Amino acid sequence: MDAQTCLEKLRYVGVLNFATVGLDGTPQVRCISAIHYTPDTLYFFTARGKEFCRELLRDGRVQILAFTRYKEMIRVSAKAVPVPRAEQKKYIDRIFAEQPYLSNVYPGDTRKIGVVFAAGDLQIEYFDLGVRPIFRACYTIGSGKRKLRGYRITDRCIRCGKCLRVCPQQCIQAGDPYHIQQAHCLHCGSCFENCPVQAVERRT
Repeated sequence: MDAQTCLEKLRYVGVLNFATVGLDGTPQVRCISAIHYTPDTLYFFTARGKEFCRELLRDGRVQILAFTRYKEMIRVSAKAVPVPRAEQKKYIDRIFAEQPYLSNVYPGDTRKIGVVFAAGDLQIEYFDLGVRPIFRACYTIGSGKRKLRGYRITDRCIRCGKCLRVCPQQCIQAGDPYHIQQAHCLHCGSCFENCPVQAVERRT
């Protein structure tokens, strides 16, 4: 698995969930399929009058989520910015060519109400629930930043084995201290809650 394969899986899913920060500060989610993919950027279309557009112009932060038929979750975090005005028509026409249904939604010149945003510098989280143990990984494209998540076991570990016994995926290795295999961790927090000496810490 790698970043480009994750983007290909997003393309295969087709309709993606886009989460933004609403104008009133609440989370907002839309389903978007008007997307053009390149190896390092996602370009997507909306209309200038929509609140989705206003939210992106004000804040820009977006998370994009897909779940495949094979029980794989892919989450992309990025900052979306409008494509330069001189390139708007090129990307609008390209998206309409790739998604013919859009011509029924915005026939003829009515597509001019649209605006294309570019989401680059991606942080991509891949989470495969269809295998055991589960598998997760984080990738970046451009200057996207990798954010640490989950838990780690510190030197306060007394090697009692309680964390391993309560781990749903058995992804903790015995040692001094015990060690969490991050690629197979659910981030469920069971080890954190059950450690008798508080040797487990959040990585964030």
